[in-house]
Amino acid sequence: MNVKQEVRSASRVQLALNVVDLDEAISFYSKLFDAEPAKVRPGYANFAIAEPPLKLVLIEDPTQKPGSLNHLGVEVETTDEVAAAKQRLTAAGLATSVEGEVACCYAVQDKVWVDGPGGEPWEFYAVLADAEMSPGKLRTNDPSGEACCATRPDLAAAAAGPSSSCC
Repeated sequence: MNVKQEVRSASRVQLALNVVDLDEAISFYSKLFDAEPAKVRPGYANFAIAEPPLKLVLIEDPTQKPGSLNHLGVEVETTDEVAAAKQRLTAAGLATSVEGEVACCYAVQDKVWVDGPGGEPWEFYAVLADAEMSPGKLRTNDPSGEACCATRPDLAAAAAGPSSSCC
């Protein structure tokens, strides 16, 4: 039986991990996925894996448990897809937080955040352009001075200390 598959825009799951040694992590994940990083910056690297479709983000932070979850996400191609995700999540009764044209993780992004049942931060985001960041800083608009990419903007004031997450 021939079944016509629905054509969808390309999206991929994002997994952001805390690592202690960025060079060691890049070496391991390059071998694991037989791929080189798409972007490497001080304290940060990401892989754009085609198969399985995965955006693997490595964040060097020796204050965090090695290999611990930083945050999760779904990378989509357009801002319209981010808006559709926000609409769908809100209609499903989930609290969302939106960031537009935020400079984060060496890219300008539109995103919507939602927290999972265990408090794990999820983002749906579209990359609009590359961006340069100050050394050691993965985010430019941080109202509290403590928050990073994985902290929802509406909760940024509550984020503090070494337990804050960054993308």
